[in-house]
Amino acid sequence: MSTTATVVTAVAAFMAGFSGASIFFRAKFVVEPLAQYGVPRAWWNRLGAAKAAGAVGLVVGFWVPVIGTLAAIGLVLYFAGAVITVLRARAYGHAPFPLVYMAPAVAALALTW
Repeated sequence: MSTTATVVTAVAAFMAGFSGASIFFRAKFVVEPLAQYGVPRAWWNRLGAAKAAGAVGLVVGFWVPVIGTLAAIGLVLYFAGAVITVLRARAYGHAPFPLVYMAPAVAALALTW
């Protein structure tokens, strides 16, 4: 793995982990929009767990590359779903936020091939 791939993957893991922790700790800047978008509270912990699992998977990918690739794919799909959720809620101004979190996951995935 190149230095660039390592750094990008570490950034993606940190950002996904931060985003997952923000849900677990009910950070206002995360949970208020979730409620606005109509995401049921019962889903919040699962969504946080999905992001945390993606972050862990990216880190494990340093030693088991297929796990890192699968984690990156999962995170890209997760954040694509987040973009769709934001757009369906007609909160167009919020669409860049999940894209910012998706970008390093896409880059990490691209650098694995």
